[in-house]
Amino acid sequence: MPYELHYWPTIQGRGEFVRLALEAAGAEYVDVARGQGKPGQGLAATLRRMQDPALEHPPFAPPFLVHGKHTIGQTAAILLYLGPRLGLVGKSEASQLWTHQLQLTMADLVAEVHETHHPISSHLYYEDQKAEAVKRAKAFRQLRLPKFLAWFETVLARNPKGPEHLVGARLSYADLSLFQVVDGLLYAFPRASKRVLKSTPHVFDLHQRVAQHRRVAAYLASDRRIAFNEEGIFRRYPELDG
Repeated sequence: MPYELHYWPTIQGRGEFVRLALEAAGAEYVDVARGQGKPGQGLAATLRRMQDPALEHPPFAPPFLVHGKHTIGQTAAILLYLGPRLGLVGKSEASQLWTHQLQLTMADLVAEVHETHHPISSHLYYEDQKAEAVKRAKAFRQLRLPKFLAWFETVLARNPKGPEHLVGARLSYADLSLFQVVDGLLYAFPRASKRVLKSTPHVFDLHQRVAQHRRVAAYLASDRRIAFNEEGIFRRYPELDG
């Protein structure tokens, strides 16, 4: 049974963390909203599913995953479900909880990235809050970005199995997600990110290593990978990069 991923069709956003897991595992899936013109697909199909009055557990917003009788919202919860099924998490409860904790911390970081360009409200245009965004981005670059990446550097350094992975000795969905976070940071804040990555070499190496994973590399080179753009979470506004 193929997985059905529901997310906005023109941006990477939070759905990209799920796409990377599905792609790295070679899983069969349908990116529903991107299938415009195909039976049962397209953005309208995603909205119908999300707003279905018969759905007992309606998702708050995309991304959400449909698999059999399950409809699962929230990126971290989707990956918690997919991890054991795709072989992207350890088998022990301790390993699965730790991987989930790492994913939740990345969700915090992603939220802070979004708030650099929308510090007042997501309902306002960037241009309507540009002055506040410049101030928020400065604090993010100087304080929050180094703190987050330094913590992930510590996690990698303390992994008993070595610094090649965040958890254990095999690729996990946390590794894929940290790759995506770093990739997005390098797009949105190239100057600031490169400075911080010089002091977090394990994080930098993980980013490079995941990009070279056979299935991930094929995905990144394909048209399934949506390019970063100024509609998603990671946006390149030069004035926010200092």
